[in-house]
Amino acid sequence: MNLLDAVESSLAAEGKPLHYRELTRRILAQQLWHTEGKTPEATVNAQLALDIRQKGALSKFQRTAAGVFALRDWGLPQAALARPTKQAAARQQHHALSFTDAAEAVLEQFAGQKPMHYRAITEKALELGWIHTEGQTPEATLYAQIFTEINRKSRRGDPLRFVRHGKGLVGLSKWMGSGLALQIGKHNSDVRKKLHAQLGSMPPADFEALIGQLLVAVGFEEVEVTQRSGDGGIDVRGTLVVGDVIRTRMAVQVKRWKHNVQAPVVQQVRSSLGAHDHGLIITTSDFSSGARSEAERPNAVPVALMNGEQLVTLLIENDIGVHRTSYSVIELGEAQGQ
Repeated sequence: MNLLDAVESSLAAEGKPLHYRELTRRILAQQLWHTEGKTPEATVNAQLALDIRQKGALSKFQRTAAGVFALRDWGLPQAALARPTKQAAARQQHHALSFTDAAEAVLEQFAGQKPMHYRAITEKALELGWIHTEGQTPEATLYAQIFTEINRKSRRGDPLRFVRHGKGLVGLSKWMGSGLALQIGKHNSDVRKKLHAQLGSMPPADFEALIGQLLVAVGFEEVEVTQRSGDGGIDVRGTLVVGDVIRTRMAVQVKRWKHNVQAPVVQQVRSSLGAHDHGLIITTSDFSSGARSEAERPNAVPVALMNGEQLVTLLIENDIGVHRTSYSVIELGEAQGQ
């Protein structure tokens, strides 16, 4: 289901106008639409606005107030939107899509499930006001960011959002019903699940040693797995070093739990910290909303949180618990000037 179909389904089920933020929340929660983008709300708002602007009275959607959308068949009064002020225009620019999110939106709306050249993607995104940049080569920036995302996700074993087809052409991976990329993505997804399950069956000492190995790989020094004395204490201590300049003492507690970590655990870790320590909780499960709020509580020592999905991603990215098999796939290069 594409984005506009998902919006239509959600509005029809609700039977009344909804703000684009609420629409986004509902279609994502109901899994009517999926995106790897970081600004899904902006994407929903932009695509609805574009559909109304291009199709006019033929659009299935209409605005009933600023940011509020309804189905045109309902026959509700059309919103009379004032010409945007300079302040409103500045806010609109601030909420522009990222280059990669804009590329995804353009491909979904205009490519017809066929690869599109990155210059054409950039031109359309600029025309629609979905990206704003003062750079002189926005097309190069967009292509570089797509390329960087593909490499990063490939390194982590994450599902890809984009596929490069050579000669500057880019498509969405979800268009590929079969083929090598789909098989690799499915295989990597299966391995991620198996690695996550394996973490739950490791002996406690081995699991804590694995966490120590991971911390070293991501930049910790002086890592020490502490004496095991029950589940209530700090399991690993170390110093996070950034650029040989910033050194932060970290006290780490690991939780191999199936249920979510709650706020009292965050409070317990904070109470165990030394005068200059920061806290980190790593779990194979996830954190409750209360735990996340407690970790970010103002005027309290911050406690960082790493859930099971993030843990597996970092293990894979640092080749811990997995090994990589590489194959050479050749494609025609891009001609000069393309």
